[in-house]
Amino acid sequence: MYSQDSISGHRRGRREPTPEMLAGLACLICGTDYRSAPDAEAVVVAHRDDKQLLACRGTCARMAGASVDGLAETPLPLAERVRAHGSPPAQDA
Repeated sequence: MYSQDSISGHRRGRREPTPEMLAGLACLICGTDYRSAPDAEAVVVAHRDDKQLLACRGTCARMAGASVDGLAETPLPLAERVRAHGSPPAQDA
């Protein structure tokens, strides 16, 4: 498990969220793209500009500042997040 100092240090050194992260299409911490990894379990960890910010359940959610299970809120469906962002789902090669 990560120490509180480790988690706090990671938050301070974290880069700015990408447009995909702000649209709920990628994890805020590890950057997993939910369009190409639909089986990744995303949880809501925060809100910004009336949008849900998501992280992978577990360590990523904890490091994003929520509990390992995120906030008590269901993420919007992936198709709806993709439509709102205006980008097509990633295709497997």
